[in-house]
Amino acid sequence: MMNSNLTVMKSFFLLGFPGLSPTYYRPVSALLFFFYLAIAIGNIFIFTFVVCEKSLQKPTYLLFCHLALNDLTFGTLTLPKIISKYWFGDGFISFYGCFTQMFFVHYSGSVTSFMLLAMALDRFIAICIPLRYPVLVTNNTISVICGFAWFIPLPLMLTIVLHTLTLPFCKSNVIAQCYCDHISITSQACGENVQTVLVTALCVAMFCLLLPLAFILFSYILIFADILKMSNATGRMRTISTCTPQILITCLFYLPRCFVYVSNTVGYSFSLDVRILVVLLYSLLPAAVNPIIYCFKTQYIKQHLIKKIKTTRIGIQLNLFFL
Repeated sequence: MMNSNLTVMKSFFLLGFPGLSPTYYRPVSALLFFFYLAIAIGNIFIFTFVVCEKSLQKPTYLLFCHLALNDLTFGTLTLPKIISKYWFGDGFISFYGCFTQMFFVHYSGSVTSFMLLAMALDRFIAICIPLRYPVLVTNNTISVICGFAWFIPLPLMLTIVLHTLTLPFCKSNVIAQCYCDHISITSQACGENVQTVLVTALCVAMFCLLLPLAFILFSYILIFADILKMSNATGRMRTISTCTPQILITCLFYLPRCFVYVSNTVGYSFSLDVRILVVLLYSLLPAAVNPIIYCFKTQYIKQHLIKKIKTTRIGIQLNLFFL
């Protein structure tokens, strides 16, 4: 203890699921490990497949590639620590390690939000002004847009982290979550500046999440208005199918967050275990499910994947025949 009665924090302890019996530590860690494997394998596959398959190096698939890289980063920076907690009993994370994880957690979420905005913009141009699509949406254009999506949240998240680091910590070092996030860390701080830090973080969150969401909703309203004007039912269904992957990915990212926010606003409270589970699921489920959506809801990727599998199968059969 210091003379100012403040504890010098050297590390934080990740609480994980507080109601979980030690009997289930190994099964939970194994489940989280397989969940991480699904995130890693799925997103590495999509990234590699798009990069290596030249016919897929088009604007829409480059967006998928950037999103897969971001999902892989998020899963890699959050899951290993909580897995080690339940597998090896190591729930401690260093003070600055916790702040580093907090930065990447919120940075990755913000990048995803801007990537989804870029996807909505891509579909809007493709459907509403298709004749201008080849001119407006090129690989170079998408690379620039994705560059902004990676760059814009960077100074904002750094500001949030550095602002939070100025707070004194006089409460417990226990983080009531499976990874370090801003709310969990700030709840252990004290002093008159805590509210200022929270309001600043809220404003940044509104900018990085709700502003892109507003543009996404507006663009899809215009898209569906344009689709309804089509006289050909087959054309309508084909156009809707091109939007399906982006809509599913957007819903997976935003709907659970909106549900938690609305629940808190109307005063509906979750138990601590349920709240931690909900936050973990809406953070990690999109990263695991997105590659499946890319493969099975995107006809072009699915066709190339089936073609590759058939070619590989024929090659194996020929090798066995000659052997």
